[in-house]
Amino acid sequence: MISYARQTSDDPAAATPAADDHIAPAPRVSVQAFCETVETAAAVQSAGEDRRLDKAHLKIQMGGMAAAIEAYRTAPTPNVIVLETEGRNDILTGLDQLASVCDAGTRVVVIGKVNDVTLYRELVRRGVSDYMIGPIVPLDVVRAICGLFSAPEAKAVGRIIAVVGAKGGVGASTIAHNVAWAIARDLSLDAVVADLDLAFGTAGLDYNQDPPQGIADAVFSPDRIDTAFIDRLLSKCTDHLSLLAAPATLERVYDFGVEAFDSIFDTLRTTMPCIVLDVPHQWSGWTKRALVGADDILIVAAPDLANLRNTKNIYDLLKAARPNDRSPLYCLNQVGVPKRPEIAAREFAKAIECDPIATIPFDPQMFGLASNNGQMIAEVAAGHRTTEIFLQIAQRLTGRGDTKKPRSSFLSPLLEKLRSR
Repeated sequence: MISYARQTSDDPAAATPAADDHIAPAPRVSVQAFCETVETAAAVQSAGEDRRLDKAHLKIQMGGMAAAIEAYRTAPTPNVIVLETEGRNDILTGLDQLASVCDAGTRVVVIGKVNDVTLYRELVRRGVSDYMIGPIVPLDVVRAICGLFSAPEAKAVGRIIAVVGAKGGVGASTIAHNVAWAIARDLSLDAVVADLDLAFGTAGLDYNQDPPQGIADAVFSPDRIDTAFIDRLLSKCTDHLSLLAAPATLERVYDFGVEAFDSIFDTLRTTMPCIVLDVPHQWSGWTKRALVGADDILIVAAPDLANLRNTKNIYDLLKAARPNDRSPLYCLNQVGVPKRPEIAAREFAKAIECDPIATIPFDPQMFGLASNNGQMIAEVAAGHRTTEIFLQIAQRLTGRGDTKKPRSSFLSPLLEKLRSR
């Protein structure tokens, strides 16, 4: 959304919206502000306490444009960046430098002191979402951030990633849960795992959660579904990861219509940047609809003939059903089982006509320990190669690119000693 530059005021009355000035709450997004003055930092801090930014993760730093450019050389950019800057040339030059380290899809709100139409046009040309003229009040910040996601033309913020096994028992749920963990922990994206295997789902066990409510309460109460209702059903796993758990009981028969989950997914899209669907290995109207409607799809297969056939069938069907979307992705899991004949990755790639995005080795001790403890692989073995594989899959599915690592210098050891003191 591109908004016209707004003149703000120190007058407290200006902070009071008109009766028809409705500001819709912001979804779960990450916002980082880089301020140059303590007054602006205080206004942004107060805005972060507003109820309409309750779901947003807000972080404030001083240093303005220069600090932002330096920070994002070694870290992924958030959903929204708020920049305070001085002068005309500083804004344009700084934005050009920021663009070189900014991830695609990040929205930028600029706070400046120059009230000039020509400058505004240059900012619009560079893709700035909003330009505010200081001094600002908290409501200006609330309106700017919420306005990015509440306009009718604004796209839904949530990305749906569907993970499905080519065959039962190939570890698709384990991979879905570990990839979601990497998305939340390493990429700092708010994510939710929706366990769609209502009868036998394992997400609650894997995350060591036993919530009294979950996805069954939503799917059996379609008339009650809204943002507040879904929020009550979510179980918090970490600061950035939530779970919409399956009941994993057999008291009910879980026969659903084709559109049974539509309203749940639509509601999650408006509030969560990333939704990971743990799709059970079955073929029904609603599972097909969930896969076709996802933004990205990951098929998990073991290296045998039945998995090759099923992966090929699922891949071809979904690719044909989604001609304007990115092709499905697949990975090979449980590779290297002793004494088991296996189909090589190159043979998979030749049959499916694309390479797997990852090959995960068979490691029953590590995966078994994590499963029995209700932990993720990263918690059991943070430095293990498989942990890095899950992060690479998360980066590929979210389009976040490689994790940027801080650059070291000859002063690093000295700085570490000073920090420890």
